[in-house]
Amino acid sequence: MSILAYDLGASSGRALLGRLNGQKIEIDELHRFPNEPVQAGGRLHWDILRLFHEMKQGLLKAKHAGIALDSIAIDSWAVDFGLIGENGELLGNPYHYRDPHTDGVMEKVGGKLTHSFIFERTGIQFLPFNTIYQLAALREANSPLLREAKRFLMIPDLLRYFFTGEMLSEFSNATTTQLYNPIAGGWDGDLLAGIGISPSLFGPVADPGSNAGQLLPSIVRELGIPAIRVIAAAEHDTGSAVAAVPSATRSFAYLSCGTWSLLGTEVNEPVLSEQAMRLNFTNEGGVGRTYRLLKNIMGLWIMQETKREWDRAGREFSYPELVRLADGAPALRAFIDPDDPLFLAPGDMTPRIHEYCRRTGQRPPEMPGEVIRCILESLALKYRYVLELTELLSGRLFDGLHMVGGGIRNELLCRFSANAIGKPVWAGPAEGSAIGNLAVQWMARGDLSDIWEARRVIKESFPVVEYEPEQQEVWEDAYGRFRRIIGY
Repeated sequence: MSILAYDLGASSGRALLGRLNGQKIEIDELHRFPNEPVQAGGRLHWDILRLFHEMKQGLLKAKHAGIALDSIAIDSWAVDFGLIGENGELLGNPYHYRDPHTDGVMEKVGGKLTHSFIFERTGIQFLPFNTIYQLAALREANSPLLREAKRFLMIPDLLRYFFTGEMLSEFSNATTTQLYNPIAGGWDGDLLAGIGISPSLFGPVADPGSNAGQLLPSIVRELGIPAIRVIAAAEHDTGSAVAAVPSATRSFAYLSCGTWSLLGTEVNEPVLSEQAMRLNFTNEGGVGRTYRLLKNIMGLWIMQETKREWDRAGREFSYPELVRLADGAPALRAFIDPDDPLFLAPGDMTPRIHEYCRRTGQRPPEMPGEVIRCILESLALKYRYVLELTELLSGRLFDGLHMVGGGIRNELLCRFSANAIGKPVWAGPAEGSAIGNLAVQWMARGDLSDIWEARRVIKESFPVVEYEPEQQEVWEDAYGRFRRIIGY
């Protein structure tokens, strides 16, 4: 029997078919589609109904291929949400987390609710687009959406609701809102009161692997398919990606690499210390009520936006071409801090890289290969910095770094990462989020006993490429310069 994982990223989505044959996983990409935000009325929105349409196309493709599906599940990015009205319909198009309506809101909320108060209740990293600040922005703007709203649903919860009619929040994604209290085990009423949001908007929170209903009769009639079971996976895509880390040991470091890079380790309890807050780490929920002690890093977003900038100017490069040009460019000449606020908003990145370099007394990269090399080397060096902080907070020393996600197809980044951290990098699987999604479904069905059996089967099913560190003295010197430049 086959199952289907919907894995929605910030730039594309896919429907991945999974089969478990004994102790081997087989996957096939059934459908892939773009996920392009839409600028309208001065706001940046997700095209949520187009995404739902494309997800239904995945079900149709399975039907036309004669594939019987036993279950489906969804994972996506975090923090964004939709609001449901009295009649059960979606109120407006969900805002994109890069929309500027949250500008300055984190600071305003901080005047009412201190960082210490928020962190000790949530353990979540302070980022200006967190859900708490998006809701506070709507309240400050006296948004009619809030006046009409009856239920809050994160993006995968919302899409699942479209499929099933069931309104249910899922644990891994709920924790990213900075409104979920892991100690109390539920939504935090004091935080909601602090931003003027009614707790009645928030429903029950289900664990990854929970049954979440079945396809609505209307979907069944429209597509001519059975009422397929729907499961709540680890619906934050990083939660699913970490579930797919093929580690044989319980102490491991991971990097989920894509538009965002998320680097950390898996712990049994959230780390809510003052040091964790000061270092701006986060504690996001995982499979089996574990926590992902990690830090968000800007990731390949900067490279993606740079490519789009050049495409708009008629200088079109493929990603393999850009990587080849970067590989041939001079090494370790200029660095940026990928997490500088300068690089958060969409738009042309080359002028911002030049601005950052001039501001820090460096010669800006000029040629395309130089620009991309600057981005990739800076990411690798930032990975080392965050890996060292993860070791500090967790009290663990890691033998190497597991890299999962689509970013590992960039072999140059994997190589730079091994050089930067001075330890092996184990890259794979590339479809980490979708495979973790499938694994949670198989656990829910009883085909896999627990997350450790799932990781063992994943390790046996997919290749892992090992990158050994090279040029250690050169990269050690570069790391010292990088830290001085970015001020750490």
